[in-house]
Amino acid sequence: MADLLRDTIAHNRAGARAALPSVCSAHPVVLEAVLRQAEALDRPLLIEATSNQVNQDGGYTGLRPTDFVSTVTALAERVGCDGTRIVFGGDHLGPQAWKAAPAAVAMARAEVMLREYVEAGFTKIHLDCSEGCAGEAAQLDDATVAQRAARLADVCETAASNPDALSYIIGTEVPPPGGARDAHVVVPTRPEAARITLAAHFGEFSDAAAARIVGLVVQPGVEFGALTIDHLPCGDGNMAFRDVLSDRPGLCLEAHSTDYQRPDAYPRLAEMGFAVLKVGPALTFAYREAVYALDMVLDLAQGVARRAPSPRQALEAAMQDNPVYWSGHYHGTYEELEVQRHFAWSDRIRYYWPAPPVQAAVAGLKAAVDDAQLPTPLLHQVFSADVLARADTIDVPSVFDRLTQASVQAALAPYFLEEVTQ
Repeated sequence: MADLLRDTIAHNRAGARAALPSVCSAHPVVLEAVLRQAEALDRPLLIEATSNQVNQDGGYTGLRPTDFVSTVTALAERVGCDGTRIVFGGDHLGPQAWKAAPAAVAMARAEVMLREYVEAGFTKIHLDCSEGCAGEAAQLDDATVAQRAARLADVCETAASNPDALSYIIGTEVPPPGGARDAHVVVPTRPEAARITLAAHFGEFSDAAAARIVGLVVQPGVEFGALTIDHLPCGDGNMAFRDVLSDRPGLCLEAHSTDYQRPDAYPRLAEMGFAVLKVGPALTFAYREAVYALDMVLDLAQGVARRAPSPRQALEAAMQDNPVYWSGHYHGTYEELEVQRHFAWSDRIRYYWPAPPVQAAVAGLKAAVDDAQLPTPLLHQVFSADVLARADTIDVPSVFDRLTQASVQAALAPYFLEEVTQ
């Protein structure tokens, strides 16, 4: 498994339905589930952290880059996953986390972050300098974006003990990380715009760094918001994306926000030249769905007065106490906002699982579920046959853990395409 990303790109460019699933999540249950799944399938896996999630200040997870790598590596060892099948990636790495400051300040902070990512062992680096800083336009022009990305690539080249191990992804034809914020119309990237982005970056990068550009983010027409999903358009028009790469054999396309697509979308995306398929909120959505389902089943089995608060109650309190992670993303009446907080596709609830009261409520539910010996017919009311079958293959003693992990694995399963890329 010497170079999983480049091998997958080579297979894809040769015409195979080859793509790496790219898991962008720091949730420990999600990570445990997908590591077990990759090992069981003997497949490679990309695990990525974003600049807002993990940075030198800790991000919203409290983890610096080296902490994230150590956490995932230790978890892989604990569950018996071969660490050599994991590629660590950094997503949307640029000045975004500090864009309220002037560009000079934000870029200096971004340089520190990129250095820490590379030194920690991240090798797939998505350089994204598309958003303006204080006093600048919200979205910057190609020339400025490429100049700033090249500056950060030079930092990576200097920080890496083995620069040849680095792979750069450029471009960012997607809404802000986490999904679209409002009603929107998703417009696929124009092939000519993609060519301009490529030319701008290759023109600014040093020869050494340019040789390590392996992918371009473009918008194939997939997206999700709070209550809507934009599914991959049908037809042959999207095959024009492959033409953008016709004179660059080492490059692939990368698709963001592919969560919740229909299963047949993923092989189609691979055929279109997308060798990296990113997913995140759909996996924590599946985890939340399983937790709420088990909470409901336990209520049915034992009555509603058994404990307080439930995970849903604890999460609602946490979201009301600190609305910063959802208030700018959801809109509507009081009742509509409550539905979105808990059930929206964009899954802003994922930011609140680490809160201590939420952790305590989940632990209480887990203990109750594991002690209850819930009737199988009752579980069939809330879990699909696929999830229940997957749960039987997960070798852990906790029923709660088996069912929550199986739910995550069912959401990720369509990303492991039939054509093996090793």
